[in-house]
Amino acid sequence: MRVLGIESSCDETAAALVTDDGTVLTDVVASQIATHGPYGGIVPELASRAHMQAIVPVIQRALRGVEGGLHGIDAIAVTRGPGLVGSLLVGVQVAKALAWSLDKPLVGVNHLDGHLFAVYLQRPTEGKQPVPTMPYVALLVSGGHTALYRVDSFDDIALIAQTRDDAAGEAFDKAAKLLELGYPGGPVIDKLAALGDPHAVAFPMPMASRKTLDFSFSGLKTALARHVQTQGVPDGEKPLADVCASFQRVIVETLVRKSLLACEREGLRELVITGGVAANRGLRARAKEACEQRGIQLFVPPPISCTDNAAMIAMAAARRLAGGQRDDLSFAVYSRDPERKRGKFRRDGTLVERKPDAG
Repeated sequence: MRVLGIESSCDETAAALVTDDGTVLTDVVASQIATHGPYGGIVPELASRAHMQAIVPVIQRALRGVEGGLHGIDAIAVTRGPGLVGSLLVGVQVAKALAWSLDKPLVGVNHLDGHLFAVYLQRPTEGKQPVPTMPYVALLVSGGHTALYRVDSFDDIALIAQTRDDAAGEAFDKAAKLLELGYPGGPVIDKLAALGDPHAVAFPMPMASRKTLDFSFSGLKTALARHVQTQGVPDGEKPLADVCASFQRVIVETLVRKSLLACEREGLRELVITGGVAANRGLRARAKEACEQRGIQLFVPPPISCTDNAAMIAMAAARRLAGGQRDDLSFAVYSRDPERKRGKFRRDGTLVERKPDAG
């Protein structure tokens, strides 16, 4: 079975063709970094317009050389959320139109499920990739999400912890803006961090208590803002590298410590790290070191599978299709993950439930 995946949840337009065993036949991504760079972040209206211009050419490129073209695919998968609504609608409407006109099965995929199962993708250019056996703990860390999951099967995924405010990737982008490094911030901070002293600046370790697995990065961002306010933007590569290294060290240590604690509490010896921030070299190196010390088997997809792509969407859909699942043409998009808790939290991480409205 060959599944055409379509991804347009944020600022990248992507299409890919993937078989039901995870083999990536084609994978095309059109980036919008040049569009959003001058603004220091993603502008939703510009993102949706760019998707409208790119979606058809990207799908055509993904199907180039495929026998039968569109008629040679067996099913269509598309991201339905979470993400920017305007961006999501572009991909979903195109996917629905294709499914209707070709009379092909359609699956709407949770973007986060795509990231969780990206570890099962097999890309010929990357060589044979080892894959985890279920159950395992997964750290999903990206620009919009930072959460820990217990994955027992493709249909049994439990959210066990999450960020209470900023995602780790968002913190990197905001830090880069404060340090006048441009957008996106994660890659440039990672590059500079490799040249700096990670202990040069004593940034606070957020949510350091072992009582909760939840994350919080807004305080760290504020600490950096105060540092820049009092000390100014570092002048020179070495001082700038030191600040980046110190900032990244705190994020990386927080992510790794919480992940290992989750493995301990769940009684599991396999950890998957995925999402855009999983491409960070500092995180990959520290996680490898810590997991080897604890006797935990670590699985991290190649960087190309960590960032937003359509192959992971097709992979997640292929598992649902194998179980006989499919969606009709009436499903809607959603901007937020339905499982993410919001509101006030106790010190142990539990949510304070809201009282029902009177009357």
